This record gives sequence, structure tokens and C-alpha cells, in this order.
Amino acid sequence: MIERTFIILKPDCMEKNMAGKVLDRLFTKGLKPVGMKLVRLDDRILTEHYAHLKDKPFFPGILKFMSRSPVIMAVLEGEDAVNVVRLLCGPTNSTQAPAGTIRGDFGKDVQENIIHASDSKETAVTEIARFFKKGELC
Repeated sequence: MIERTFIILKPDCMEKNMAGKVLDRLFTKGLKPVGMKLVRLDDRILTEHYAHLKDKPFFPGILKFMSRSPVIMAVLEGEDAVNVVRLLCGPTNSTQAPAGTIRGDFGKDVQENIIHASDSKETAVTEIARFFKKGELC
């Protein structure tokens, strides 16, 4: 089933100049971009995006990390897109991600893990609507 998912190439990905390598892995698996932009995230949108973590002691660190440099956000489309992207990314904690996954090959830890990816179809719909206007998607 063709579906859409959402990703953010995080500040560590951008600072390591890894965006091309990460996107190549995603595109090689048959996913195609239907929306993509470079943005600098601010506290308002990050607080909305990470609302489920706002009471955690590490939340201020997430805000600082995710706003320290521009990120690439993209909507990808393809067969079983959410699961395909999740499998390519590997576990959230890069130290537990196997070699051959994006996080296993390029990530450092649970925060500096190169990429955010929607964890379900429902989350993808919410995240796409949060970050993209309808006119920005092809």
C-alpha cells in the first residue's frame, strides 16, 4: 500500500554533511520525496512536536540540540513507507542500532541519531500536517 511518512534530518546529520548519504539510502529503497525543505526549528514548534517529552528532565537538551542548526524535513512516499523508513533507520538509540542501518552507521547515541522518522501511519499524518502546508506537497 502506498503511503506517506515524515522525516527530519537532525542537526548532527547536517553538521556531519551526511544528508546526501541518508537520502540516498531512502531513495534507493524506492521512496520518493513529495515535499522537502531546509528550516531552522524554533522552541514553539519543537515544544509542539516533542510535547510527549516536555516534562522529562532532558527536554531542554532536546530543544537546544534540535535548534542548533538547520534541518531538512521531508515527506516521503512509497510502498509501506512508514515501516520501510523505520527499518532503514534502526532503533532510536544509535548504540543499539545494527550496522547497515542509518543510526547504526552514522549515529552517536539516543539524541544524536541522525534522523527522526514517524513511528506510525497516524503519527505521520499528524507530523506532515504540523510541518507542511498542502501546497508544499507534490
